[in-house]
Amino acid sequence: MSAAQTSLSRAQPAAGPHPILLRIAELRAWLFLVLLLVFFECWARIAYGSTFVFSVPTLQSISIYAVAPLLLALGSTFVIISGGIDLSIGFIMGLSAVVAAHTANLMGASMPPFPAMLVGIVVGVAVATIPGYINGLLISKLRVPPFIGTLGMYGVARGIAYLLAGGTTVPVSNAWFAALGNGRFYGVPVVVIVAALFLIAMHYLLSQTRFGQHTYAIGASEQAALRAGINVSRHTRKLYVLSAVCAGIGGVLYAARFTAGAAQAGEPLLLDSIAAVVIGGASLFGGSGSISGTLAGALVIAVIQFGLVYINVEPFWQFVSVGVVIIVSVLVDQAQRSIAGGRRS
Repeated sequence: MSAAQTSLSRAQPAAGPHPILLRIAELRAWLFLVLLLVFFECWARIAYGSTFVFSVPTLQSISIYAVAPLLLALGSTFVIISGGIDLSIGFIMGLSAVVAAHTANLMGASMPPFPAMLVGIVVGVAVATIPGYINGLLISKLRVPPFIGTLGMYGVARGIAYLLAGGTTVPVSNAWFAALGNGRFYGVPVVVIVAALFLIAMHYLLSQTRFGQHTYAIGASEQAALRAGINVSRHTRKLYVLSAVCAGIGGVLYAARFTAGAAQAGEPLLLDSIAAVVIGGASLFGGSGSISGTLAGALVIAVIQFGLVYINVEPFWQFVSVGVVIIVSVLVDQAQRSIAGGRRS
């Protein structure tokens, strides 16, 4: 065989069902969600003679379980696609919940409940943008690694939230706030409707706008994005502000659901939110991910959490299950990148 023929044979991609494998890898979160639902449905019919999937209370519980980690995960999706990470969102959520509760109570003394609730929501989300903007400045201007910068802000937001809360929860005395967190519209929880509307908006922002295109470009190659004329520094600041806004909305809905603001509101949700993004197919190396995948990842976690309780398994196994799913998802992502790289070569 001549040198030219050898070079040509090396340049040709290897035969095999790579497109099918890649498609399965891309849809892994949805496939795993279906498998989970089938498993719990079979368990419910065999053990209890009832249904899991077709039970309205079950579906309502799963959707409510998914709201808080999903809201945190939506902002993290943008950050992770860009090649970053945000570890501060848990306590930014708690800070927003405490501020919203305090503000609603304070405004309630001088105005009707509905406008007092609106002011509380606006102030709670606005306060959340401050640590988000500082995160963006640290990472884009001072070149602090995202892991270190947001870890530091994790501690700052945590301390401020506990100081404002006085080390305890802040009850909210506002009927409209309670209705927002616990009301239903034609049987659908209001918090689920709010999360669904926000999900649609974020999907549009990522998939249909220049902002989303620039996010993917920065994650794929920051240097190439710079050469393409993208203001990477400014875009990075916007990403971390967006992540903080999502955490702020999550904090407001937490305060509404429990009619109280708590500094630790988002602490247990940090792992779940990042897990939802990773399970949904986003690469921790940046450059890939989607809002629909993040939705599937959040639903997977919610089904695991509720399903294990449903079948009377100790709740501590939730952490084990979610951890295993994260590891498997990362391994699948690495295999997907390897297959895609092999095809490109």
